[in-house]
Amino acid sequence: MGFFGFFSKEKKETLDKGLEKTKTGMFDKLARVVAGKSKVDDDVLDDLEEVLITSDVGVDTTLKIIERIEKRVARDKYVSTKELNGILRDEIASLLAENHSNDLEDWDLPSDHKPYVILVVGVNGVGKTTTIGKLAWQFKQAGKKVFLGAADTFRAAAVEQICIWGERVGVTVIKQQMGSDPASVAFDTISSAKANGADVVIIDTAGRLHNKVGLMNELKKIKDVMKKVMPEAPDEVMLVLDGSTGQNAFEQAKQFAAVTQISSMAITKLDGTAKGGVVIGISDQLKVPVKYIGLGEKMTDLQLFNKRQFVDSLFGE
Repeated sequence: MGFFGFFSKEKKETLDKGLEKTKTGMFDKLARVVAGKSKVDDDVLDDLEEVLITSDVGVDTTLKIIERIEKRVARDKYVSTKELNGILRDEIASLLAENHSNDLEDWDLPSDHKPYVILVVGVNGVGKTTTIGKLAWQFKQAGKKVFLGAADTFRAAAVEQICIWGERVGVTVIKQQMGSDPASVAFDTISSAKANGADVVIIDTAGRLHNKVGLMNELKKIKDVMKKVMPEAPDEVMLVLDGSTGQNAFEQAKQFAAVTQISSMAITKLDGTAKGGVVIGISDQLKVPVKYIGLGEKMTDLQLFNKRQFVDSLFGE
């Protein structure tokens, strides 16, 4: 058993509660689509398409889902509107299964090397620092030695926030003066972590996208400098997105994917929005696994993403 533990009843309740607005919004719209109709026909499918798009599933992913349902309807000849909910559930579950998002109930760090290095990217305001703090806390609770790197030297507030989280969680933070070279901070963090036998390193980065070339060069430099200390670093490049921004999160994901190789995603703030459908669309379009979802303010409200449990909470058991 790894250190994050199995999917507990408490986590399931948190997931159900966090997706309640998305579930209610989607199914209220779906109920209006099928009202007074007995058969899934072209009109129902047109209305369903609108439901999915307005639930922030995204146009391309919505069209993919509709096409699959059309094939099913054509094959089965007659599909009642009562069956639509189950069919939609099946197709979304199938889509998530194809998009490299594993059913993460439990995982542990690789045993072949340490520290495990996570480079965190994302624009300002998406919950990046909070996600880093919660991750650090969860690793610390599992008995792991954690180092944080304050490599967003562009904003004094970013360094201060990381330091506050480090003090709160009880983990080491490596920082330099504002305006310092972010790659230098990353180098110092990994060097210190390695020398002190740390298990995990989480490095924050600047959250600006206005200069894509500058961002790309900065991230490349950070990675190159990391490899001087640990050739395999970073083990993971995690993109943090604010799920409540819907299509803006889509655009941010596309822009970051264009400038760096993302290996995982954390989608935050799903508890305060009806836009949870964005999880489906982003994972489908980027083919990058959603690894964590944020469902509230508590440390434990950052959960490993489990597609089976996600679909269960969205559609009911």
